[in-house]
Amino acid sequence: MKPIALILTIFFTFLLNAQNMQEGFEMLETGHFDKAEVFFNEVLKDYPDNKTAQICFARATGLNGKPEKALDLFEKLRENFPSDFEIRLNYAEALLWNKSFDKAKPYYESLLVENPNSFPAALGYANTLSNLKLYEEALKAVDNALKISPLNQNALVSKKYMLLGYSSQLLLNQDYLEAENAIDEIFKFFPDDLDARIALANVYINSEEFVKAKALYRSMEGTEAERIKSLNGLALIAHLQNKDGAALKTTKQSMSLARTSNDSVVKLQTLERHIQALIWNKKYKGARHSIDSLIVINPKDPMAIGLNAMLNTYMSDFKSGLKNYDALLEIDSSSFDGNLGKANIEKARGQIPNALESADRTLSFYPNQKDAIKFKEDLYRTYTPLSKSMATYSFDNGDNQAYAIRSEVNLPFSYTLSGDAYYGYRYTQNTKSNESAHTHAAGLGVKYEFIPKVKFNFNAGIFSSQSSSGGNTQFQTKIGLVIEAIKLQFIDLGYQREVQSFNATLIDESIIQNHFYINYNISTNFKLGWFNQFYYTSQNDGNSRNLFFSSLYYTFKSLPIIKAGVNYQNIGFKEDASALYFSPSRFNAFELFFDLLKDSNSAKPKSLTYALTAAAGFQYIEENDKQNTFRFRGELGYKFSNRSLLSCYGSYSDIASVTASGFAFTEIGVRFEWRISENPIFTKIKR
Repeated sequence: MKPIALILTIFFTFLLNAQNMQEGFEMLETGHFDKAEVFFNEVLKDYPDNKTAQICFARATGLNGKPEKALDLFEKLRENFPSDFEIRLNYAEALLWNKSFDKAKPYYESLLVENPNSFPAALGYANTLSNLKLYEEALKAVDNALKISPLNQNALVSKKYMLLGYSSQLLLNQDYLEAENAIDEIFKFFPDDLDARIALANVYINSEEFVKAKALYRSMEGTEAERIKSLNGLALIAHLQNKDGAALKTTKQSMSLARTSNDSVVKLQTLERHIQALIWNKKYKGARHSIDSLIVINPKDPMAIGLNAMLNTYMSDFKSGLKNYDALLEIDSSSFDGNLGKANIEKARGQIPNALESADRTLSFYPNQKDAIKFKEDLYRTYTPLSKSMATYSFDNGDNQAYAIRSEVNLPFSYTLSGDAYYGYRYTQNTKSNESAHTHAAGLGVKYEFIPKVKFNFNAGIFSSQSSSGGNTQFQTKIGLVIEAIKLQFIDLGYQREVQSFNATLIDESIIQNHFYINYNISTNFKLGWFNQFYYTSQNDGNSRNLFFSSLYYTFKSLPIIKAGVNYQNIGFKEDASALYFSPSRFNAFELFFDLLKDSNSAKPKSLTYALTAAAGFQYIEENDKQNTFRFRGELGYKFSNRSLLSCYGSYSDIASVTASGFAFTEIGVRFEWRISENPIFTKIKR
């Protein structure tokens, strides 16, 4: 009877132990890893040699955020049970927890050699390859796992994320079609997967297929989370299409939905997009309030720091913005927003080598990233040799007409030094008096940025004229200082010597003008700007002139630029020389104006550029009655590529100060710009 009793005792003890451990198994299955760790630790106090308990304790430890300790435990188990395949599988998985993917890869390969039909080994190997971003190999490996266990949900979920990663990799290489095909594979086994639909919308956004992206987002009408994410995506598309007002309206809708959502991640994503929309629309006060609220909750929150940096950048507070981005990079040195955001600020501050270094750092973490590559290409392009040529025809109501051509070349020698050369020819005649003249102007110049955003300009040349009364040659020069280092302000001041050459009569007189000038513009963060200009001119005919111009304007939109405002102009000459040129002792003009502009900097290759200015007002000349005034200028161009642009323009004005003789003036012309080389000539491009 004793042997039977002993056997029964052992059996019931084992059964009781198994039943007790079942509770721990359920903790592992349901994700309560902290409780499972405590549970199996207690089991091991009573049964220290129980292999199953040791395996479960090690797994619970690793899944509870202690991967290094778990790896040590599995290493000891592997030493004690070297031939146990299950322990070796768990050891391989622990390598993944510790992100030791390079070690895990050959180890899984050895397991598959030993047991090619092991599903855990096949899936673990596929996940290892995925973590190494070897997506094509990973997809083959996960398909092998699915052959062993068809339609296994864990394997299908792993395949989904591999395809998402593969699509993202293809997207970086701008292989949009293959990226779309990769996502389409997900729909074969998860037809309505939200992550896949959002990823596909992202492909459409990157390939600028905004119609498709919007249609996809609008089809997300399922759960509340889907609707919120849909609106957030639509807001981004509106911004990319330069419809920032629509973007803000859309984020207000998503914010309203998010208030009742229980998904904290979706709530934060929605708040982030709403703050971005406020910044895009220059609603800085509201954005500042929301960002400050986030910072109070968590001063080291990367999202809050990134948004603060974005806000300071938009407000031209580059010093604070740079500190924000540095703080973001201290938390995560690989942050995309941190590295490329810092590059943009360094560019705005004139720190070009630093900006390129930050862009390169971005690309070291995100190879082939589209925005970082474009940033470098655009920056390098501004330092390539540039040629500008134009031809014009003009006439006025004083029977003067003129034909002119002008060419100039700018050649950068470094990021701070460039040289200029120019040549111009002009033929002018008066059809009533038959007076005519030919003029040639040529010269060289230099621009030197001796500290960031402070530039010294100098050019000098000759002006040669030939008319029926003889020829003349004069020296011309311009010396100036351009200061953009002060927040939201622009200052341009200097001296210029030139020959009055509007018509043949004035050319014959050889009137030399010495201009002392200052231009000053101040912008604000509430779309209002104020430009002022003052000229004092002394002439070799004994006359002198004071000119003051002021423009108060409001910018309604940034792209294309839509601007309107009011202008005032005052001119006063010391002496009356009206027989030769417009020279009132008192001249005042007031006008309202409207500007519309899409220039070559904002236009994409193979697209139109345009500019339109229209203004109307009135002027007072001496003691004469008020006169109505009107002026107009329109230009239409085509940007063939990032290196060439052709445009034509026409202008008309009846403001008396526009011409030397006063009254109506019309001009038409054609303009061509060409960047002579693709890259700067002074540095080796780092791709």
